[in-house]
Amino acid sequence: MTNVSIVYFSGAGHTHLMAEAFAEGANKVADTKVQLFRITGEEIHNGRWRNQEVLEALNQSDAIVFGSPTYMGGVAAQFKAFVDAASGIWFQQLWKNKLAGGFTHSSSPSGDKQGTLLYLAINAAQHSMIWVGTGELNQNGINRLGSFMGVMGQDVPNVSGSQAVELDSSDRLSVELYGERIAQITKKWKG
Repeated sequence: MTNVSIVYFSGAGHTHLMAEAFAEGANKVADTKVQLFRITGEEIHNGRWRNQEVLEALNQSDAIVFGSPTYMGGVAAQFKAFVDAASGIWFQQLWKNKLAGGFTHSSSPSGDKQGTLLYLAINAAQHSMIWVGTGELNQNGINRLGSFMGVMGQDVPNVSGSQAVELDSSDRLSVELYGERIAQITKKWKG
């Protein structure tokens, strides 16, 4: 049994939908346990994120996937608080040789989302993790924003006036395929 965890922050709900789609894809791979851990503001005290149970679960994972919306060209402050809280794990190298990946979302086509994915990959590299890219070309509605580092999503134009949060169908498919890819590679990696 391989264990894939997704740790993410979602403000408006788009990144949450991406995390769910990622989990759906990963769950397609036999003998894969998928856990979603959503970072909330209530877990942040005096500017520091604290949730020892989540950290323990991540320590037991074979792969950890990171998700954050892109705010002002980088990860959300709430996600950064989580990263800072994991510095003790970094010091002990408890995530060394785990697989890693990431996804992000913003309202504009670029929104400097690449900066967020690079931040997530650098954080994984500092933890001595092995980063897995998307593995999908930009074709047939998959990887429509052309990102190979991780999945990028963009807001769906709201033409109906509805307040419901939704993912672009191509972005949803891209992140679902990414979940399946990471679960397959994790299974191979774990051997």
